[in-house]
Amino acid sequence: MIRKILKFIGKLILYFFGISIGLVILFKFVPVPFTPLMFIRSIEKIGTDEKIIWKHDWVSIDEMSINIQKAVIASEDGKFTSHNGFDIKAIQKAYTNNQKGKKIKGGSTISQQTAKNVFLWPGRSYVRKGLEAYFTVLIEVVWGKERIMEVYLNSIEMGNGIYGIEAASQHWFNKSAKKLTKNEAAAIAAILPNPLKFKAKNGSRYIERRKNAIKRQMNFYNNPNYKKN
Repeated sequence: MIRKILKFIGKLILYFFGISIGLVILFKFVPVPFTPLMFIRSIEKIGTDEKIIWKHDWVSIDEMSINIQKAVIASEDGKFTSHNGFDIKAIQKAYTNNQKGKKIKGGSTISQQTAKNVFLWPGRSYVRKGLEAYFTVLIEVVWGKERIMEVYLNSIEMGNGIYGIEAASQHWFNKSAKKLTKNEAAAIAAILPNPLKFKAKNGSRYIERRKNAIKRQMNFYNNPNYKKN
């Protein structure tokens, strides 16, 4: 009996690795059509008076303004092009702050956020964090930085039912992602901590302060060199 259970568990593990690696390889070349969060948000609205909104338009990274790429690096992950998926100092700082009882902050890189957005579900459990680390290593090895940024900017939540930078650009500024100005890109990046609460256009004073801070930070970054890793 025990032998059968172990054999079954072994098969499950092999299936998991096979399927997960297969999906990572597939999404290196194929646009990610949807994410778990898109379904979760839609399910949350079933039975409520809220209208289910799902706007998601995939575009290649060549069709994205360099401004939005610099803006999310400045606001979310300043070491994106140089780390291997994990910013150890940021993780240690987040852990220290959380232990002190301060407002819980994550140390997640863009790579980690992409792994979570595409393959996993929201949450803070150790199981989910462990799977996030696994997928982060996979996409760093298989995709590389440019593809990670492309998938990140195409899949991240940027408003109520708004997913990806093209849909966000059209929603907030009535223009394509390729035409985003520095100010507009910083405004979109500023709402990422809570895109369901904040507005990129005519936002609160808090968002205006964040936007201006991101614009200043962008001045310290050259156009990202994804190839050097």
